Amino acid sequence: MTMTDDQVTVPPARQVLAAEERYATELAFLAAHDAGPRPPGWALTPRAVVTFVCGSGDETLELPKNRRGTAGGAPDRLRVAAKFVGERALVERCVVTLAGERGLLLVGEPGTAKSMLSELLAAAVCGTSALTVQGTAGTTEDAFRYGWNYALLLAQGPSRDALVDSPVLTAMRAGRVARVEEITRCLPEVQDALVSILSDRRLSVPELAGTADAQVAATPGFSVIATANLRDRGVSEMSAALKRRFNFETVDPIADAEAETSLVRRQATSVVQRAGAAFGVDDAVLDALVTVFRDLRSGRSDEGWDVERPGTVMSTAEAVQVAASLGVAAAYLPDGDVLDLLPGHLLGVVRKDDPADHGRLLGYWDGPVRRRAEDGSAMWRRLWDLRENLR
Repeated sequence: MTMTDDQVTVPPARQVLAAEERYATELAFLAAHDAGPRPPGWALTPRAVVTFVCGSGDETLELPKNRRGTAGGAPDRLRVAAKFVGERALVERCVVTLAGERGLLLVGEPGTAKSMLSELLAAAVCGTSALTVQGTAGTTEDAFRYGWNYALLLAQGPSRDALVDSPVLTAMRAGRVARVEEITRCLPEVQDALVSILSDRRLSVPELAGTADAQVAATPGFSVIATANLRDRGVSEMSAALKRRFNFETVDPIADAEAETSLVRRQATSVVQRAGAAFGVDDAVLDALVTVFRDLRSGRSDEGWDVERPGTVMSTAEAVQVAASLGVAAAYLPDGDVLDLLPGHLLGVVRKDDPADHGRLLGYWDGPVRRRAEDGSAMWRRLWDLRENLR
């Protein structure tokens, strides 16, 4: 049957692409660029994985002449952009952990890009970041092991066709990376379903005893990346047995103010562009926004003034959301000054966990904001004048 133009189905646009789709050109290029040794089942060499995550800096990489035209439409020359702002040594340790078939646990404060790093590593190592379990208090062992298609189970009894693989079991069969987000949100008995998987690299299916499918052995390349927030340590503490199956890596907040500002600008620009507009927030406003977040996060300003830290986490991810909100307002509500909106957005961030943080934000305004205004800064003078917007 021939389809007419009005019958052609156009796939809907998606708000966010997975890392392996968003950076498909870079991944294809790096696969052709580095022909060095790869661990079994890996799509890239460990060195290329680090380059994919951290970027090639100012260097433009070039394919060897004998591999040009083999990178799936990728160019022969490419400068790989940095995607994760953090220590290269951290990324290298993560890659070595995965190459050694150890579980990798990324821990840190909320909003430090643990999930993004997990996604980037999975996309580079095995070509997909989709084999993911989102940990919650309602997550069951099925999310780590398997479930059943109950219609087939009732009709046929236990069989391979009736078995529904979890993302972890799918990764075991295919030799890929499984991701577990917020693992400490899962109940301890659910977490411990991973213990035998990570130690024995096998998963038993007792319902299929006596068949070839009664036990699934992990294919080379299988590994697990989990994330956990330091603020959630008391939610469901990991057992000692499970901790021993993971290498722990701490993802710290961004140390460099300029790097953090650049990241906030880049990420907020992407959000506003997805909303159908151009990012039009002044650089001075972004600098002030990031400065407020860094001061409140650390409890001390660059000038050395003490700041009472709020109970909530003033993360880079929250700064991105505030910057994006200002960008959307500048694009679609252009009659006002976006700076007038900044105090209200900051108040919305700090009051998420503890109403007393309202007073701490006011104290910050009466301290560093006022003192910078008195030192003659026009931007901070304008912010000081907006103190009433915090009421």
